Amino acid sequence: MPLDDPQAAMGEEFSRLIAGFRNTLRFMAACGCKGFDTAIDKRRLDQLGKEGSDPTLPGKTMEEIRTDLGDCRRCGLCRYRTNIVFGAGDPRARLVFVGEGPGEDEDLSGEPFVGRAGRLLDRIIDAMKLVRESVYICNIVKCRPPANRTPLPEEIECCVPFLERQIAAVSPDVICTLGATATRSLLKIDAPISRLRGRFHDYRGIRVMPTYHPAYLLRYPERKRETWEDIKMILKVMALI
Repeated sequence: MPLDDPQAAMGEEFSRLIAGFRNTLRFMAACGCKGFDTAIDKRRLDQLGKEGSDPTLPGKTMEEIRTDLGDCRRCGLCRYRTNIVFGAGDPRARLVFVGEGPGEDEDLSGEPFVGRAGRLLDRIIDAMKLVRESVYICNIVKCRPPANRTPLPEEIECCVPFLERQIAAVSPDVICTLGATATRSLLKIDAPISRLRGRFHDYRGIRVMPTYHPAYLLRYPERKRETWEDIKMILKVMALI
């Protein structure tokens, strides 16, 4: 069924509302709010999410989204890539990291964040008392831009719909956007990362915490303290500290 079909659009919007309501209840429970059995609510909300989903909408699982992406030729980045870097991690993770795009190491391996910046992200995840396999990691664009340049608007426009479908499939509690490009592309906000970080933003009912990209932290390690403050806010919302 095409995405512009009215019935399909209603089903997709209902699913987003259910996901937002579920995330709100989780946040209330994490803050110590009383008055409802969160275990029962979560099971019921998960069931509601399934009932509210329209199975005819494409890309409801990561496997379906990856199949729809195919051997993507939707923009010029396909001419430069070795591998599509789709994403990796737990498809039902509570936390999603979104970066800008693959670098050389990622392009060669087909896995996100495996180079120097990826190793720093691994250390951040480890400091959160999590493991890489328990989060989901992806990028705004799935092919490496030449010379690691910033993706062009038309390249982002081609790729973001697949990212949005990945996020909808995961339905996380929190998204952490890494760097200005990821943050602006997802939130549609044109502002410096220094102004956007340090507070939560909203993406379709999901809390978004922008912070500095690990590659930026390798060049400016003095920003690591601010990044860790952002991470601690994520941990607090997830009731992990």
